[in-house]
Amino acid sequence: MDTFSFDNDYKPSDDEDFMNPRQQAYFKAKLEAWRDSILENSTEALTHLSQDRTTDIDLNDRASSETDRALELRTHDRARKLLSKIEQALRKIEDGSYGYCEVTGEPISLKRLEARPVATLSIEAQEQHERKEKVYRDDLPVD
Repeated sequence: MDTFSFDNDYKPSDDEDFMNPRQQAYFKAKLEAWRDSILENSTEALTHLSQDRTTDIDLNDRASSETDRALELRTHDRARKLLSKIEQALRKIEDGSYGYCEVTGEPISLKRLEARPVATLSIEAQEQHERKEKVYRDDLPVD
């Protein structure tokens, strides 16, 4: 990827070539900032999780504390998965495949990438995927 200085006032536009060096630099900076924010929050969460909480004596306090801990663990797991998607998107920027639908090969809209920089499917492919997923779920037997 060509290096291009990042301009904080820049917003990608449909009027320019798709995934030109300026757009790539924009999304790379956006993804890196998101990753850094998640890592910072994860570090704080892990520190909080590792603190000894055996001082909760009351059973209700202990139950509440355990519920909070389970929620923090789920949140941390979601952050870990999101970090993986961010790293994958950054690798795609490097190899030139970022911004293109994995199903159709067509460009993903800039509006979608702006809202979800880790998107790998166009809106149409995502909707088709979700319809197939719903049909599959609907076919599962109910206990």
